[in-house]
Amino acid sequence: MAKYRKSRMWAPQGFFECEGRGLQWLAQAQDRGGTRVVDVYEWGKDYLDIERVESCSPTVQAAREFGASLARTHDAGAEYFGSAPDGYTGTCYFGPLQDPVPMDTGTWTDPATYYAQGRLLPMVQLGIRRGTLKQGDLELTVRVIDRLPDLLGRAADDKPARVHGDLWSGNVMWTADSGHCEAVLIDPAAHGGHREEDLAMLHLFGMSYLSDIMEGYQSVHPLKAGWQDRITLWQLYPIAGHCVFFGGGYVSEYRSMCRSLL
Repeated sequence: MAKYRKSRMWAPQGFFECEGRGLQWLAQAQDRGGTRVVDVYEWGKDYLDIERVESCSPTVQAAREFGASLARTHDAGAEYFGSAPDGYTGTCYFGPLQDPVPMDTGTWTDPATYYAQGRLLPMVQLGIRRGTLKQGDLELTVRVIDRLPDLLGRAADDKPARVHGDLWSGNVMWTADSGHCEAVLIDPAAHGGHREEDLAMLHLFGMSYLSDIMEGYQSVHPLKAGWQDRITLWQLYPIAGHCVFFGGGYVSEYRSMCRSLL
């Protein structure tokens, strides 16, 4: 199998180990029908060697199969909201290769506390320290957090899922290497989280055959009522991240999304 080397000089401590172990953790679900994940060969402080995948165009059938397999990956579960991938004890990361930021781990047992303490507050506070967000954005975020019990609805009772953590369309490759078109996952920020996090990310920047993916997903694991209304809620974290990384129009987008939830 051909290899691909992902590398960066002076990468943060544990960055490539975290990604490699995250891929391996997600891949554990493949025996139970989970989504295919690129094979991991080796990592070091400034590189990660993974399987090279030849891309193809997706199909409706492949999209439905991806949705179903993603549900099974999520169903593989995690011990806690905020769990790191199995075997990893260092810092977890979220964001682009050139500017990943720490992503908190923890032992939260409910999604509201996890999302508030482990995701939204740390990212917005980082944005304030970098100067891309303001104190008013933190106050706006706290108002959303105060409403989380209502906003989460029935999803507040969900158990921790095994999530990819950065599941925008660019991290879902389509390949026919095995003889038929299928999805294969790359570049995770894997952790124990809420299944709707990954699904909201798929909706964020455009995804081919998204309705077919969702149909396949719900055929395996029907989502709690109101999941469509929670997409914006789960998108707050990645958009707050984009405020940190890029600033610009993402700041007004984040504020608008928060206000829409209040």
